[in-house]
Amino acid sequence: MAAFIIAHGAWSAGWAWKKMRSRMRERGHEFFTPTYTGIGERSHLASADIDLATHIEDIVRVIDFEGLRDVVLVGHSYGGMVATGVADRCTPGIAKLVYLDAFVPCNGQSLFDLQAEDSRARMLAGVREQGEGWRVPANPMPPDTAPDDLAWAMPRRMMQPLKTFTQPVRLTGAIDQLPRTYIYCKKSGPGDVFRQFAERAKSEAGWRYHELEASHNPHITMPDTLATLFDEIAGARAAR
Repeated sequence: MAAFIIAHGAWSAGWAWKKMRSRMRERGHEFFTPTYTGIGERSHLASADIDLATHIEDIVRVIDFEGLRDVVLVGHSYGGMVATGVADRCTPGIAKLVYLDAFVPCNGQSLFDLQAEDSRARMLAGVREQGEGWRVPANPMPPDTAPDDLAWAMPRRMMQPLKTFTQPVRLTGAIDQLPRTYIYCKKSGPGDVFRQFAERAKSEAGWRYHELEASHNPHITMPDTLATLFDEIAGARAAR
């Protein structure tokens, strides 16, 4: 049995992982899906001061207050930024670090640093036009998302504070000790920002690498397949 903690993607929250909870518990795992400050059910706490460090602290506190050890920490999409910061601070408590179609920053990089200029410009235009100068409107969901899932998810997706995308992550290097896995979703969207991290995982020592025939949100579009893969990762030995 493993204790999984999800660092969810941008504009999302713990609710987006609802399909995965029972599937992972059926496989014998604990499965924590906390929500960051300022979005989801915590959107009433939103402010322009919320940044990446806030979201890192959110997850660190779950680990501390739950007294968790040997954690499998999963970062999805933007959550890769959060998971990286958490793992660097909580390295002794983390057994494995998993990036699910996620950003993998180096020290001093922000999410905006890792995006193409056109994507960054589009998001900033949304901040000016819709987000009152401090909130980033949500990206569309993948086109293969089922109508019922769109009807469930879209009203729950919230604009996210800009500083969470612009603040660099600060790392000590402790994270380099951890076994890491990258899961690349092959049905990529325009621009495919995540290919760069997939290639890095395939070329660097210390990584395991998997691919899914999925679009960007397999926890919504193919939860059974993802739960099986998570279960396999939890039981696998560290890559050398």
